[in-house]
Amino acid sequence: MCGRFVITSPPAALREMFGYIEQPNFPPRYNVAPTQPIPVVLLQNGGRHFQLMRWGLIPSWVKDPRTFSLLINARSETVREKPAFKNAIKRRRALIPADGYYEWQDAGGRKRPFFIHRRDGHPLAFAALAETWMGPNGEEQDTVAIVTAPASPDLAQLHHRVPVTIRPEQFARWLDCLPNDVDDVMPMLKGPEVDEFAWHQVTMRVNAVANDDAQLLLPMTAEEIAAEDAPAPKKAAPRKATMREDDGQGSLF
Repeated sequence: MCGRFVITSPPAALREMFGYIEQPNFPPRYNVAPTQPIPVVLLQNGGRHFQLMRWGLIPSWVKDPRTFSLLINARSETVREKPAFKNAIKRRRALIPADGYYEWQDAGGRKRPFFIHRRDGHPLAFAALAETWMGPNGEEQDTVAIVTAPASPDLAQLHHRVPVTIRPEQFARWLDCLPNDVDDVMPMLKGPEVDEFAWHQVTMRVNAVANDDAQLLLPMTAEEIAAEDAPAPKKAAPRKATMREDDGQGSLF
């Protein structure tokens, strides 16, 4: 599962890693959420290109996106059969640059967020599937979903699924859709190795999409966790309006 992620690496570093032609300049993002525009790397006309797409895939055959479920993830086990993904896995494979993602662990009936990242601190590339939806009036919308796979035993402590990450040496094969055959890319669709990723608990401020700052990534101390878990203080009940009996006038006191 991947429902929020982070992009903090400098644009120049990501351009060098992914090798796209464009030179976009974008600020760090600490709380990327579904339906927002996100950076996507595609292979087009023999070169790698940077493009912004809406996170939440809409298949080309959908008539009204307002009545279609939001597809932010695609399960690796079923991408070849699911109508929403079976064409994209053949013809529209993509990469999403990232520096980590958030996952929520249910502990004691309360979900606590964790930031998950490569243990070596390097950026990562989510395996993604893209589609361009065309509306009845000629409007177009480029959309994308992140491929997920079963988690390795260590990451399964947080959630049973993880986003698939593609290694740099596999970028070219993953992006090349000209053979129109997915047999040799399917083995890439797996979770990271044990100990490849690390994680720590972060503030529940990440729950609100409006919060997008570097403080979201900081590890929580025991005191900070306790403070967030403490029940909110009860608000004092408002005093009731009463009528003075000495003058018969309606006034508050």
